[in-house]
Amino acid sequence: MINEQTLITEALNGSNAAFNQLAKLYIDKIYWHARRMLGNHIDADEVTQEVLIVMYQKLQSFKHESSLYTWVYKITSTRCLNALRKRNIKRFIFFDDIDDITDDGKTETDLINNIENKEKLKKIDNVLQTLPGKQREIFILRHYEDLTYEEISKITGKKVGTLKANYFHALNKVMERI
Repeated sequence: MINEQTLITEALNGSNAAFNQLAKLYIDKIYWHARRMLGNHIDADEVTQEVLIVMYQKLQSFKHESSLYTWVYKITSTRCLNALRKRNIKRFIFFDDIDDITDDGKTETDLINNIENKEKLKKIDNVLQTLPGKQREIFILRHYEDLTYEEISKITGKKVGTLKANYFHALNKVMERI
């Protein structure tokens, strides 16, 4: 497997194949971060596409002061926060339905467990949507992405103490509402 730095260099030299490999490395992470931030597939998919376009157009501005991972998450978080602001301006909240469950040879117990897990995830998703955007971002990066406060600080540009306070408040709200 080619290392990330080689892919970046090749992409900057015009290799679409190299950029496609970079995109494949990050597309799932971008999508799931956006999905957790925005709470639905449609908005998350849109942000994912926007982030990939920004990556393609702005890769030459990546300064290597942080990892590409950090740079991509910062772009994703910014796009998500912008989408949340637009949503608040419109006063429109969209909750998608629980995904359809298909029977592909699973037992009835598996299907019931699958439904219960989806319901739990949907409840957590709904609680996350009630958090202010910044608290939601910190909670997701810390809890779901398992990033350290230092890594989150690089992504958000916020001080570690501020991040810890936001995470503490977000965690309390999530626990209280669940």
